[in-house]
Amino acid sequence: MSSEDTLSYNGTHTIQTLSDFSNHTIAELVHAIAEFIEVAIHTILYVRQVYPADIFVRRKKYNTAVYQSRHPALNEYITGAVKAGKVEKVVVVIKDKEQTAMERFIFSLDTIINVEGFNKDTSVEDGITFSSLAQYFRSFILKLNLIEAQIGQMYLGDDVSFTIVIELKDGEVPQKSISDKDPPPWIPAVSQHTTPGVKKEAELHMIRAVNTGVINISLAVEESAEKVIKEKAERLAQRKAETQARKDKAAADKKAEESNKTSNEKGKERAPDVEVEPKPAEGNNASS
Repeated sequence: MSSEDTLSYNGTHTIQTLSDFSNHTIAELVHAIAEFIEVAIHTILYVRQVYPADIFVRRKKYNTAVYQSRHPALNEYITGAVKAGKVEKVVVVIKDKEQTAMERFIFSLDTIINVEGFNKDTSVEDGITFSSLAQYFRSFILKLNLIEAQIGQMYLGDDVSFTIVIELKDGEVPQKSISDKDPPPWIPAVSQHTTPGVKKEAELHMIRAVNTGVINISLAVEESAEKVIKEKAERLAQRKAETQARKDKAAADKKAEESNKTSNEKGKERAPDVEVEPKPAEGNNASS
């Protein structure tokens, strides 16, 4: 086993690779899914250029390259969000300078069985193997790395930021932060950042889904109505500008052609031909 396989991803724990498990418990499965979401969030921040590339370090996970933030406070925030409690959705919201959501990366979790009713050390039977689960997680990461080809780049520059929204099961509250010294760093989410606040113009793109036999997990990216409308307006303005540029060029070409024609016609104008009779030569007259 390589040292890269046993490195902690977030600095708080060390586990073996998924392929090292032939049998697994409910607790191990939940841990594996939580860790995957954490890895994927770091990847989202990298590929959507929320932070400069040089604050990320390249690592290997699920037999593919991933990128992890070097910033301890950011890493703790992400880990705390993933471990917030009994969540239905973990949503990474990419925002512009007005704090308007442009994109929402949505991790949806659907528990097939009542996990709370089982001992966490209970073995999972007839579920997906960890080796297969690692391959699914790898495909999630690969698709995230290619997401720009699907939804394009936003080019927000320094105006981009992000937040994590957790949508909990009914009656649940977020767990405490990792340090257990401070209250949960959670506040009510901005409506536009949440699933109920999504407008009809928003566009949803499914990235990947997997059924583990205990918990179904899916990942989708949603382009907000604000982003869709803004980009449509930008494309329309660009088309108008291109059309006007073509018209201006055609008018300039026509004007240049007419100018050349006029110059050619003037060049053809000449003075009228005049016939001049030669003068008689002097001294040629003979006297009689």
